[in-house]
Amino acid sequence: MPERSAVKQSRLGRGAALARLALRIGGRYAARSPWLVFASADRKRDLRHDLAFRSAEEVAEELGSMKGALMKLGQMASYIDEDLPPRFRATMARLQHSAPPMDAALARSVIVQELGDGPERIFERWDPLPIAAASIGQVHRAITRDGRAAAVKVQYPGIARSITSDLRNVALLRRVAAAAFPGLDATALIEELGERLRDEVDYVLEAENQELFATYYQGHPFIHVPHVINELSTSRVLTSELVIGTRFDAVREWGQRERDLAAETIHRFVQRSLYRLHAFNGDPHPGNYLFHGGGRVSFLDFGLTKHFSDEDLAPLVDALRFLVFERDGEGFRAALERAGFLRPGAPVPTSTVVDRFGHFYGTVLRDEPMTITPEYASAIVRRFFDAGGPLAQFSDVPRTYVVLQRINIGLYAVLGSLNATANWRRIGEEMWPFVNGPASTPMGEADAEWESRQERSLVRTA
Repeated sequence: MPERSAVKQSRLGRGAALARLALRIGGRYAARSPWLVFASADRKRDLRHDLAFRSAEEVAEELGSMKGALMKLGQMASYIDEDLPPRFRATMARLQHSAPPMDAALARSVIVQELGDGPERIFERWDPLPIAAASIGQVHRAITRDGRAAAVKVQYPGIARSITSDLRNVALLRRVAAAAFPGLDATALIEELGERLRDEVDYVLEAENQELFATYYQGHPFIHVPHVINELSTSRVLTSELVIGTRFDAVREWGQRERDLAAETIHRFVQRSLYRLHAFNGDPHPGNYLFHGGGRVSFLDFGLTKHFSDEDLAPLVDALRFLVFERDGEGFRAALERAGFLRPGAPVPTSTVVDRFGHFYGTVLRDEPMTITPEYASAIVRRFFDAGGPLAQFSDVPRTYVVLQRINIGLYAVLGSLNATANWRRIGEEMWPFVNGPASTPMGEADAEWESRQERSLVRTA
């Protein structure tokens, strides 16, 4: 991966870079247009795929070097729609963990500023080559002075300013979002993404969120969150226990049984975190998972953590209960109106509301196993971003729930990529507060046993 010495920070500079990129790509298509006119159907397809791939290479390189909000949008484009050409998705997927890194001297300078000395003296061992590079910082391997293997996330200098520049350039973000997600009204997404990204550049806050999850899931049989090493962490350096595992792309080549177990763990992590912990990682792209076989998964990167109050969750719980259990369309509609997804009194029949919004509950409507295919996941994404339906002018995604919707479509995309099969309803019932159902799988039994031990431990310490 080529190294970068610094992140473009100014609004003008970042906008100009993207404008130059658009001109290069547009010029390439214009130059090839005569060939497209006279080519055979097969040749046209090959030429278009070649153009898309070469353009994706340039977009991935540019967004990767720019980091921040623009790179986040590129990450999302890499995994939420299976209809994109495979080579395009594979190219953009590099943004999940392999963006162009900053050079070793620049990373060292951040360690010196934040921890008071060079990494070769702060740590027993320090690897100057990063093992991952993402939108806010890059990760280095190290051994602490007391012998612990550590992952040290070093924030890119200037990234906070670059994010501010992007968020001020709303028109630019809307154009990028429109290109990645046709039909999306990006205003709420940009506002919520901006607030979460401002949180994400504060590694002190991220450390608190990560420790919340690490403590909650301590000793869990198949969900693991690495603990933070607080004495080696600051607002721009975050040091955690090092986790070694298999990346998502490799897991897609595993046998179906292993993929189903991994998918069940991811699904359980989302459900339990939301309904029991009232918080979850709002950045669900596959680069934030490491897999260990047998359903064991480590979850990384808690900079985009979203917390919910009981009041926030109440209408969502009601919507689920009315639609899935009581089959009460009017109650479902009323819950959506209370949450702000639907304008009260909208002049549309309730059957249309149920059809439009009920689609997102398709995996739990029936008490039976269901395979989430890539095609099904893509249909969910297209339905979410469809701005031309009969409810478009009466519906919205309230800012409170923007990140929740993001993780929902991200979850469908990940499970679809794994072709995962399970009785998703029974797994959900184990954690839905109005059901608290019995364990429905061997993993559910292990999860319930762990939860029982946690509760007994709390009673003893009370």
